[in-house]
Amino acid sequence: MIKVLITDKLAEEGIELLKSIDGVEPVVKTGISNEELQKIIGDYDGLIIRSGTQVNADVLANHGKLRAVARAGVGVDNIDIAEATKKGVLVMNTPGGNTLSAAEHTMALMLALSRNVVPACNSLKTGAWDRKKYTGNQLNNKVLGVIGLGRIGIAVATMAKGFNMQLLGYDAFSVPKEAEALDIEITDDLENIYREADYISLHIPRNEQTVDMIGAEELKMMKPTARIVNCARGGIINEDDLYDALAAGVIDGAALDVFPTEPPENTRFTDIPNCLVTPHLGASTEEAQIGVAVEAAQIIADALKGGPVRNAINAPSMSGSVPPLVSRYADLARRIGTVMSTIAKGRVKSVDVTYRGAIAELPVEAVTTGFSIGLLQSHFDTLVNMVNVGLLAKERGVSIDETKNAEIKDVASSFTATVVTDKVTRTIRGTIFGGNLLRIISIDGFDVEVTPEGAFVIIFNDDKPGVIGDVGTACGKHGININTMGVGHKAEEGKAVLAVSLDKLPDEAAIGELGSLHFVNEIYACNLEA
Repeated sequence: MIKVLITDKLAEEGIELLKSIDGVEPVVKTGISNEELQKIIGDYDGLIIRSGTQVNADVLANHGKLRAVARAGVGVDNIDIAEATKKGVLVMNTPGGNTLSAAEHTMALMLALSRNVVPACNSLKTGAWDRKKYTGNQLNNKVLGVIGLGRIGIAVATMAKGFNMQLLGYDAFSVPKEAEALDIEITDDLENIYREADYISLHIPRNEQTVDMIGAEELKMMKPTARIVNCARGGIINEDDLYDALAAGVIDGAALDVFPTEPPENTRFTDIPNCLVTPHLGASTEEAQIGVAVEAAQIIADALKGGPVRNAINAPSMSGSVPPLVSRYADLARRIGTVMSTIAKGRVKSVDVTYRGAIAELPVEAVTTGFSIGLLQSHFDTLVNMVNVGLLAKERGVSIDETKNAEIKDVASSFTATVVTDKVTRTIRGTIFGGNLLRIISIDGFDVEVTPEGAFVIIFNDDKPGVIGDVGTACGKHGININTMGVGHKAEEGKAVLAVSLDKLPDEAAIGELGSLHFVNEIYACNLEA
């Protein structure tokens, strides 16, 4: 009998589904302490949780029979993924279950802002009857700027279409085909949304590129009548800048369902009447809870009974099931994909990968998958891996064309990726020396040789003397060591590229100083560790 432990409140429909599956026994123990969980977890084959249970290293130390954990919801911050992977415990989530609920909550906040629902309600409850003071606005014919056109962003756009709103969309990575059907006007410049939208809704992950993406400068670009809604992730909007803008009338209103720390530590919103806040209710509907409960129950039962594995967060390592050279190239390709996602700005139009030499004579699916993971990861909240990357790429309308050529040229084998966006075309070529040494050997036609590891910085610059010295001096000033460096130049064009791996990722000040060097044209930084 397969025993599945449930430690957080789960909709009864999910529990009943487990009961209906032959050979599966659900055991509900909600509210147990972490210490008790540590003692009993090894007796169960599977575990279903929500946000209340911490599946940390102490729990996993006694994993015993445990083979799978399913999170009824999206976030897996309460699970030690690395430790689960070491113990061979599969971790899954239910990313699609809250799409409609999150989209509807976005629309609810937008409507509440427009019609002054909360202040009018509070006023009436005090005995006042002030209709004129709470006159609102219609959504009809207003411009909605949707930042992030993933699953939830598209759902919001679909609902807003029903209110006859004009749709202006932005996505840093790609535009799904549904956008055209919804007649979304796509812009490649966020400033267009900031300046033109009456309402702005955020649907992007929080990462190094998006933290404090909207601050004082961006808020000043907006219409004084603009209203902004964030049901995505806390920290995308700089909260203090937002509260200052609301208090000063720079924009008309804001609604926040998410915060950098939850419960929020910054409570200035209590003094800002035109700031509507809710305690992360995007997925908090009965229907969504039933949906994620049923999905969590189904995916864990399927996985434990030897069926298909879906929504896996920590796919098993590929190293033992493919030739060693393929495994090493998969690692190289993932790193190249991460670099490519950093330097290939704009919406993806096409992706091509080419295998040449010895690697072209081997099965390379794992290598293409590795590249895809690196290319997509920064554009998703969930961990992208070999199990879900194909689905996520398809969802965003991204396909990869693959070419093989066994003829040797320059090196024994190589992997080349070319990404064309609406702004640039980027090409990176890599190889493996001695069967183990990962190298990038070309960037946009510049011949370089650099190890893609750790913190990685690429500088496109004018080909002038003193570049290496000035970059080294700037890094040293900020306490940054250079591990490896590759330099390539095209004398006839007077252009060059400098690629360096560093012992730590440069902070904003360091990037600012490097970017201000007189020969620098473009600078990019990323972290290449898995």
